[in-house]
Amino acid sequence: MKRISIICVLLLSACSTHAQPVARGIVSSCSTIKQSPAAKGIELACLDGKSNINLDSIKGPLVLNIWGSWCAPCEDEIPLFVDFYAQNKTAIALLGIAVEEAKPSDATSFIISHAMTWPNLIDTDGRTTGKFGMGVPVTWFIAADGTVAYKHIGVLKSVKEIQSLTSKYLGITS
Repeated sequence: MKRISIICVLLLSACSTHAQPVARGIVSSCSTIKQSPAAKGIELACLDGKSNINLDSIKGPLVLNIWGSWCAPCEDEIPLFVDFYAQNKTAIALLGIAVEEAKPSDATSFIISHAMTWPNLIDTDGRTTGKFGMGVPVTWFIAADGTVAYKHIGVLKSVKEIQSLTSKYLGITS
């Protein structure tokens, strides 16, 4: 009986895990996004609830990722942006725009559960469709003067690809 107890203790202790804590995202302030005065243009709310940003006022260099919490390809791509931003956040700004969300809390829950730590805006009523087009994910590379240097439609496949496009179109290397 004593031998069975020891075996059970050993088996149970072997099954215990010391799992790493799950990384959690944060709903970041949009105050770090460079802007110029813009009289007209689409204005979106920052998901932190503290500010709005006029899309025509955004200055770069910046990578702008259009995503949705309901979008399976976006979910595949977001971990790449998490890694990219962790490696490059001092060199380049990253801004997300959540589109076609049923409610803002869907976007904030996605941000937290997917370890996103960069600022995100929300388009609750589809105002950006004319500017960005239909479908996600889409990633825009915005030059220092606010012009679009490149637009990538579809899923980015690796951190290296994001870094390469950032270098090619914005002149920023990690």
